[in-house]
Amino acid sequence: MPAGAELPSFPAEFETRNIPTNGAVLHVRIGGQGPAAILLHGYGETGDMWAPLAAELVRDHTVVAPDLRGLGLSSRPDGGYDKKTQGRDVTGLLDALGIERADLITHDIGNMVGYAFAAQYPARVTRFVLMDAPLPGIGPWDEILKNPLLWHFRFGGPDMERLVAGRERIYLDRFWNEFSAEPAAFGEAAREHYARLYALPGAMHAGFAQFAAFDQDAIDNKVFVGAGKLAMPILAVGGEKSFGGTMAALMRAAATDVQELVIQNSGHWLMEEQPATTVAAIRAFLDRQR
Repeated sequence: MPAGAELPSFPAEFETRNIPTNGAVLHVRIGGQGPAAILLHGYGETGDMWAPLAAELVRDHTVVAPDLRGLGLSSRPDGGYDKKTQGRDVTGLLDALGIERADLITHDIGNMVGYAFAAQYPARVTRFVLMDAPLPGIGPWDEILKNPLLWHFRFGGPDMERLVAGRERIYLDRFWNEFSAEPAAFGEAAREHYARLYALPGAMHAGFAQFAAFDQDAIDNKVFVGAGKLAMPILAVGGEKSFGGTMAALMRAAATDVQELVIQNSGHWLMEEQPATTVAAIRAFLDRQR
């Protein structure tokens, strides 16, 4: 079966819980035993994207995969979409679960939330894997903003919400198509699933709020870097047809121990386009760093 042909599901041993934290209620998938691994998704998806990785890590980890504030089945507060606040969502989630330290694995906007968490609470992050998205204000951010493919960073507000209302699938297809090496890898089942979730009341508003916070995120991140670079082992993963080696370059502006990995024949959607290769790479990194 080709990658992306159907939506993978989490193993049956996982449970879902709604956990209050920092003024939000996060919808969370939890399974397994052992050292904790926190998985943070990005825009155009939810925590459901992590099913293939969760199936691998649950063998020897406690796996925690939330929907970010405002997205998926998590609550949609009026504010708090800056990543510094969402980093505090993560620490509140760990506190609620009795988890002191965790491996952190992130993609897209999840990278931004994960970095803000790690920068504020570095002692709580054992290892950090970031996949295929920049960090506001860090490294070549100003150059990245000039890329015309990223027009959606400034797309938002009431008029834009009216434009996409009832057309969420059309809007999201643009991301899945343009940011993949092969659009067919992001399968129809996944597209239908995520389009339904993003069409829920308030979901597009919250999604636009994630992007609208980037200017504040850039300010906050520069303060974080000024206070000192991250010291935990970091794997910076880029899709060959997307960020590629730029991921490692930008992370070296924010961290001291950065390993570079480029996933061949993949665009931005690594877990859909090259799931087996991506999962194996993350597992190998975590095992090497034990």
